[in-house]
Amino acid sequence: MSELLNQSVILAIAIPLVGAFLAPVINAIGKKLTKIWLVVVFSATMGVVVYNLYKVLTLGTQIYVVGGENVTLPLLSGMAVPIRIIMHLDALSAFMAFSGTLVALSVAVYSAAFMNKSTAGDKYDTLLMLLLAAMMGMVMTGDAFNFFVFLEIAGIATAVLVAFWRNRAEAFEASFKYTVVGSIGALMFLIGVAFLYSKYGVLDMGAIAGRMDISVVDKIALGLMAVSLAMKAGAVPMHMATPDAYQQAPASITAFLVCVSQASLYGLFRVLFTVFGLSMNVETVGWLIIVLGVLSMFIGVTMALKQHDIKRLMAYHSVSQTGYMLMGVGVGLAVLRMPEAFEAFGFGAMQGGIFHIINNALYKGLLFLTAGAVFYATGKDDLDEMGGLAHSMKYTTIFYIIGAAAIAGIPPFNGFASKLIIYQSVFAFNPLLAIIAMVVSIMTLASFIKVFQGAFLGPKLAAFEKAKEVPTSMLIGMGVLAVMIVVFGLFPNLVVDNLVSPAVQALVDRAGYIGVIVGGGM
Repeated sequence: MSELLNQSVILAIAIPLVGAFLAPVINAIGKKLTKIWLVVVFSATMGVVVYNLYKVLTLGTQIYVVGGENVTLPLLSGMAVPIRIIMHLDALSAFMAFSGTLVALSVAVYSAAFMNKSTAGDKYDTLLMLLLAAMMGMVMTGDAFNFFVFLEIAGIATAVLVAFWRNRAEAFEASFKYTVVGSIGALMFLIGVAFLYSKYGVLDMGAIAGRMDISVVDKIALGLMAVSLAMKAGAVPMHMATPDAYQQAPASITAFLVCVSQASLYGLFRVLFTVFGLSMNVETVGWLIIVLGVLSMFIGVTMALKQHDIKRLMAYHSVSQTGYMLMGVGVGLAVLRMPEAFEAFGFGAMQGGIFHIINNALYKGLLFLTAGAVFYATGKDDLDEMGGLAHSMKYTTIFYIIGAAAIAGIPPFNGFASKLIIYQSVFAFNPLLAIIAMVVSIMTLASFIKVFQGAFLGPKLAAFEKAKEVPTSMLIGMGVLAVMIVVFGLFPNLVVDNLVSPAVQALVDRAGYIGVIVGGGM
């Protein structure tokens, strides 16, 4: 058992990957077993991730080497090169893995009933497990090329899942758009990696950072990689595929896609702080990230206000919420060269941005699951065709209220905690930015009041006389996220001190990241 636990870093990727390949076999034995298998695999992954998080917080950064000097790839020339991939798990990586698997497990439980009418349930489960493996790989790999590989695996699985409802032409259109935009983004990232490899001869991010000597080649690579990852994260103006994909994918998948997009955001932060760091003009790049954040916040919420499709409205809010994370971390990057300013408000702004990542995953996951519950009960997703659902869907209504209050930043829910940190820190940097962020929160509240009034309030419509509360497994999936939202909102200091602050410290400690890799012989 102890030997197995020593492999816990790679197990976080291996468990869902093996689970995905075994899902068709399990389905051949019994379709109901596939749903149980999905929950078992995701529970096991969650257990490993929690153990990894404990190890990182108590013992420090964990390194796992796949391959080595004795594992080689033969070339046509007769020579052989060693294959050595570094998995690098620090406090930020472990935090992101925990955030993603927390939502993923809730989605797995929710899916047991939500997808029970689908005739392609085994394909759904396989792709969902493959998506989890890809997300784990993105946040845990220390190798730039392998980040690209996991990014592509996530893109392929997402494109198929977006088009999962095969009777919808709009789903195929959204999937095609996501594939085209995603492929362009992935290609840009790969070209950026190629530029760095051509100059430094290594692919490990820590090794590249240790040799970084900023030049035109590096600046081109930075531009390509940053734009690519911002595009994958759904930041304005590179958000063109996100609303369609989020709208057309099954609601359970959309809830999980929020976490996958945040893994791309993690990649962006890792490239900016770890690979390039102070070797670039952090003031300029930091302001560019802040501008992306402001655009994402304002344009996302503005577009959401005019929507009538409940999932499309929530999709634009996903774009808007990404802006808060970009703004918080962007402020920290902009003052990274100024020790006094960074200590006064830069570190706090980054705490707010990173804290908002897990908070957003929780409440956006919950909101998309409530949208799925409404569709499950009524077959409708247009607010103009809904009304009075609170009469027959009391638990779903309560879960929606919790999610809506959290995203709007109303106390005592988790969204208020992270937004308050962002407001206070960003105000010290630039008051106008804080005001914009607060105005966006007010607009967000107005948007979700519209949804609440349109879908849940009013007399029960005749068309929904037979509508009833969703099955227990769906309620459990939503309930877990709702409880976490309340807990994170009531005890924010506990989360910030034990999870968020170590993650932020790991992100800004570029020398420590490089030192671990150099110490390992890279």
